[in-house]
Amino acid sequence: MRIGIPRELKNHEYRVGLTPSSVAELSALGHEVWVESRAGAAIGFADPDYRAAGAHIATDGAALYEAAELIVKVKEPLAEERARLRPHHTLFTYLHLAPDRAQTDDLLASGATCIAYETVSDAQGRLPLLAPMSEVAGRMAIQAGAHCLEKAQGGRGVLLGGVPGVPAGKVAILGGGVVGSQALAMAVGLGAEVTVLDRDLDVLRRLDARYGNRIATLHATGAAVREQVLAADLVIGAVLIPGAAAPKLIGAEMVARMKPGAVLVDVAIDQGGCAETSHPTTHAEPTYVVDGVVHYCVANMPGAVARTSTLALNNATLPFVVALAEKGVRRALEEDPHLRDGLNLARGQLACASVAEAHGLPYRNAAELLARL
Repeated sequence: MRIGIPRELKNHEYRVGLTPSSVAELSALGHEVWVESRAGAAIGFADPDYRAAGAHIATDGAALYEAAELIVKVKEPLAEERARLRPHHTLFTYLHLAPDRAQTDDLLASGATCIAYETVSDAQGRLPLLAPMSEVAGRMAIQAGAHCLEKAQGGRGVLLGGVPGVPAGKVAILGGGVVGSQALAMAVGLGAEVTVLDRDLDVLRRLDARYGNRIATLHATGAAVREQVLAADLVIGAVLIPGAAAPKLIGAEMVARMKPGAVLVDVAIDQGGCAETSHPTTHAEPTYVVDGVVHYCVANMPGAVARTSTLALNNATLPFVVALAEKGVRRALEEDPHLRDGLNLARGQLACASVAEAHGLPYRNAAELLARL
């Protein structure tokens, strides 16, 4: 298999699809790996490191896409990258198609086979390739939120942990999954007053068993969400419906009634965000203010800690890359139903029901599409 690792083009995105150690494993198996020059340079993985691991270095993105069959990335391809995709390509990366019609249309037109990290599953129904970046984003959410609460950043001027004689800041976490549980750990560690809301009582029981009376847990009714959002200094949006657009739990009128200088960190922004006032931002300009509320909606939060994120992501993705390379794409998808859950598009057809529903487009069962690969 000819495998290509392009340099990421998204604003302030320094992660890379495969590390030199991952490339060495694939090279040892006899696969031809191409890496775009300086793809990993920003996080300490230089071109000579990749050459030593057995990779070929492509001078630019166009040359890399020309050489490769399997493209392994981190973030969704931008328009200029999508223009390079052809029917013989297989793209393996985060896609987040439900809120992105332009990307969906371009990928359908390309005819490429596109496998999304975020919908690959495991035997327990979890999302193993989404989890590493969700862990990073969840931990970063509290870090970013605490910074945004500083008065110089437009926030309320609240220290989350408080000090003796002064109350701690109030944090409301919407969703107790991977992002929410990691944000919770950081917020508790800082000494904040934390409430986590979720509709799954088993999730709330697990968090209650771990943290006891150091946190409050609430069933996420509409009334409970409203009450906690309006009372919070910091709100973390950590809701997820796999592959689908995030539900809008926070309406614009609710934002208008939040505390002046409160902060909303919408980690769900990759899937469209959980607030009506949320729109994607970048690390270059991470925040904006609506009705006095600071919104932090960076769509690639883990890119800020790119080395840690790359290593964590490779730990999860490498076995799947090896399977695709060793077995070929069709056989790998046929033999592994969990990898097959990641198939979002192939040969100009959608294979993900939630994406099709989001855009009002037809789709075909993934098993049916495999016959055309």
